[in-house]
Amino acid sequence: MTWFLAFVAFAALVVLHEYGHFIAAKAVGMKATRFSLFFPPALFKYKPKNSETSYEIGAIPAGGFVKIVGMNPEEEIPPEDLPRAYYMMPVWKRIVVISAGPAVNFLIAFILIWVLFAFVGVSKTGPATNKVGEVAIGQPATGVLKPGDKLVSVNGVEGTPKNLIAELQKSKCAGTNEEGCAATKPVTIVYERKGVENTVKLTPKYDSDAERMRIGMTFDTIKGPQETLPIGQAFTTTADRIWYVTSLTVTLPKRLFVERQRKEISSVAGGYERTQNAIKSSTEEAIGLIALISLSLAIINLFPFLPLDGGHIFWALAEKVRGKRIPTPVLERASIIGLALVGMLFIIGLSNDIQRFTNGTFGP
Repeated sequence: MTWFLAFVAFAALVVLHEYGHFIAAKAVGMKATRFSLFFPPALFKYKPKNSETSYEIGAIPAGGFVKIVGMNPEEEIPPEDLPRAYYMMPVWKRIVVISAGPAVNFLIAFILIWVLFAFVGVSKTGPATNKVGEVAIGQPATGVLKPGDKLVSVNGVEGTPKNLIAELQKSKCAGTNEEGCAATKPVTIVYERKGVENTVKLTPKYDSDAERMRIGMTFDTIKGPQETLPIGQAFTTTADRIWYVTSLTVTLPKRLFVERQRKEISSVAGGYERTQNAIKSSTEEAIGLIALISLSLAIINLFPFLPLDGGHIFWALAEKVRGKRIPTPVLERASIIGLALVGMLFIIGLSNDIQRFTNGTFGP
């Protein structure tokens, strides 16, 4: 059942994003001929009587689209449709239409997070347990430890997570502490899985963000009671969280060049798996994750690269400043850059998720 709920959540985010474009296009007088959930080839088509729009479900579940007449400068347009074509419209109308999709995702994220804080409640983080919460990919613990394992000891030292981390910190790099430098010798880890104790040796690496040696895992925590916030405070807290996630997401292109941060990128497949896990876990986690995905879709779509929404906005503004149409060859070259970036993100995210599926490193 969780797979179906996760599918519905993803489909809803796509449909609402495209519906934003669709309604805005209709509002400013553009002609939209296709509204599709997922990409072609179409598995299902429906065109109401006297409607100019065909509603479709595609075979490739990686997004969706609205086909607006005239978005392709090389498109042959019937004379009667020219007044309603995208590129015949004023720049401000084009920007309204393109911005509407991400705006809907921002709104969805804001409403969901606000509802979470004001009505559902957020669990206070309790003390850490000795159980593994999540395992990063490309780290010493990858493919060895799994979520749910219980750490018994590090180098013979038992006790709380604090004690185990303290023992781990006795490891040192050969020289100065630099990102990713390996310890001079491995540590002995004893962990319990399904009632059976196992012993492995792992070589910690230095994490410059955390400023300590790590093996690439987090400890699970005990959840405290759920608490709600007053409606006004929930609103300001939501705005704060939205800004925090936005400020992190806009650094995504830079993260492509940092190995450890690159390993954190996920694809649609990973998002879908995490959504299933969140739904299984609690309403709180499901709402929070769906809101995060919606917000990420909005921000990434606003990156100024074609064919993303932000690319269309950027070149519409460039046309306004220039005072005349941007030549098609320029737009085509810009699209190549954007497609390369999107393709790179997809390949990296999918590759990471394949490793997560293979190593069982998706946390609960």
